[in-house]
Amino acid sequence: MSRAVLSIGSNVGDSLATLRSAVQAFSDQLVGVSPVFRTPPWGPVAQTEFLNAVLIVEDETAGPWDWLRRSQACEQAAGRTRELRWGPRTLDVDVITVDEVISEDPELTLPHPRAAERAFVLVPWWALDPEATLPGRGTVLELLQALPQPDVDAVRLLPDVSLAESRR
Repeated sequence: MSRAVLSIGSNVGDSLATLRSAVQAFSDQLVGVSPVFRTPPWGPVAQTEFLNAVLIVEDETAGPWDWLRRSQACEQAAGRTRELRWGPRTLDVDVITVDEVISEDPELTLPHPRAAERAFVLVPWWALDPEATLPGRGTVLELLQALPQPDVDAVRLLPDVSLAESRR
């Protein structure tokens, strides 16, 4: 059994509908989906806020590269282009972890190399799975507590908005 944590985000077009389409794309593998959060953009490019969530998915036959290919296919289906690093995007699907796999491959570094620095990943992940651990880095709660409080506070829950219910 392969279990992955995916971070999904959007700030172009109907972001909520786009996130819902991503959840639908992974529906056969979906174990859980976090609440939706409004988050400031991360990185040097000025742009509008994002909607972000985290998915936990499982598949007996999938390995790390399968999760990467599925994530890229989901982005492509949403019209994602890669013109500007850290720029606006219709859909971003990042593979955060796959089981306890550690990989230094530049195309698929696991766990995601900047996940521990990103409140927009950690807050939704912790909301979905308070016991979660980022392999080699510590618990998600410990990582959240190490971030600057303003970064964590900037990640705001969208009340009464749901992407999907847990499947398993």
